[in-house]
Amino acid sequence: MSTLQARIAALDAERLRGMRRGIEKEGLRVLPSGQLALTPHPSALGAALTHPSITTDYSESLLELITRPHASVQDCAAELAELHQAVEQVLARQSEPEILWNASMPCRLPPDETIPLGRYGSSNIGRAKSIYRMGLGHRYGRRMQTIAGIHYNWSLPGVGTDEYFGLIRNFRRHSFVLLYLFGASPALAPCFVQGRAHGLQPLGDGKRGMGLPHATSLRMGRLGYQSDAQASLAVSYNGLQGFAASLYDALTRPYPAYEAIGVRSLGGDYNQLGTSLLQIENEFYGTIRAKRTVRSGERPLHALRERGVEYVEVRLMDINPLVPTGISTQAMRVLDMFLLHCLLSDSPPDTPEEISALKHNQHLSAERGREPGLRLSRGQEQIALVDWAAQVLDECLPIAERMDALHAGAEYGQALSEARALLQRPEATPSARVLAEISGLHDNDYIAFATTRSLTARQMLLSSPWTRAQEQHYCQLASDSFVRQRAMEEADTLSFEDWLVRYMAEDQLVV
Repeated sequence: MSTLQARIAALDAERLRGMRRGIEKEGLRVLPSGQLALTPHPSALGAALTHPSITTDYSESLLELITRPHASVQDCAAELAELHQAVEQVLARQSEPEILWNASMPCRLPPDETIPLGRYGSSNIGRAKSIYRMGLGHRYGRRMQTIAGIHYNWSLPGVGTDEYFGLIRNFRRHSFVLLYLFGASPALAPCFVQGRAHGLQPLGDGKRGMGLPHATSLRMGRLGYQSDAQASLAVSYNGLQGFAASLYDALTRPYPAYEAIGVRSLGGDYNQLGTSLLQIENEFYGTIRAKRTVRSGERPLHALRERGVEYVEVRLMDINPLVPTGISTQAMRVLDMFLLHCLLSDSPPDTPEEISALKHNQHLSAERGREPGLRLSRGQEQIALVDWAAQVLDECLPIAERMDALHAGAEYGQALSEARALLQRPEATPSARVLAEISGLHDNDYIAFATTRSLTARQMLLSSPWTRAQEQHYCQLASDSFVRQRAMEEADTLSFEDWLVRYMAEDQLVV
């Protein structure tokens, strides 16, 4: 028995039953023509600031659906489907119906400055959220912020902060496996890269689609959530102290390019929250984050430093256009096994050299992941992506067996078997299927493909059972959210300027 197998066998059944997973799924509101909807967040969906399950991300047009943490994959998937139904019901009843865009790379976009920022009311925290988004637009452009994805929040009872950081180090080492298996953004609309150097190839004549023949996830490549400024950060995940120190430096050190933007314009309007490399912690991009639930008004870094890591947030999952809710239960079960593998395997400290190599591996996997013979860096050697991925997935077999025994089923083993089969059948991966459908059914038109898939998802969701009790439940959630937002606005006692100074103060980042 290997060390990994022994650790799996030693895991207490009650701890495994305590595993929790939750999903945050983003999605643009889009007109049936494929144009971005520029309307405000629908009031029937509630207040984006305070609704527990339906909010917005960067833009008024970018919805975010948030499930509760669930003990079973099936229950998590069911709640995600119900949230989609609730949204599609509202969007279908509008005077000009809209659809939820079921793809990671965006629809047909208007000029950058007309992409609407998220609005959250007049409370101090609501105003800060909008200013933060204004800053992101100044720093990276608003187009980049319209990219959508799925975040998978995961925890296991009894796991300490050091163990979670070990999990994160291994996740970063092996994340190429997930990009290969579940990447689903190999193409995009030409408007997204208009005026940018991109290195993409035309699909057909290139007027309606661009992509790369072996790409898995352009969203996680150089065209996605990338930042030249943040490239200077070589954040180590060897422990909370070093990680927190790196983040603290990025949150407090002025960055010349952002100093040039200034906090406020000549007219007095806010351009951004601050001039440091990161305005706030959420601006730090990454494939996975260490997370801790924050208290009202608390900074995330303070929460981590004071109370340690509570769960991890996996951030590299694309929306799968081939699945009505963007993620399958099979993918969720593979994520469970993959994260357990990352947690239970030996996890040596990272080094600056390894961090650099991992970033290179990520870009290769995102842009050329299905390329026959593609090799990645592993220490001092070069190894074929599919061979390395096969080793990781083979090591997950005892995890699948343990999970299936625990739940008296075969779903985890089946999910792992399907994942292993994809290593020998790259044409069956979501990214390959998306490219084949764009060229074969939509004459190389990305917008036509994603619109069709989004309409198909909407039809399936709207045709699913929807009870009066469900309708009343979501109406009540929306109503209650407006009550909470008004209460927050009335409870503010400081001026926004004084509140912001306090919130952004360096002493808020330390214990």
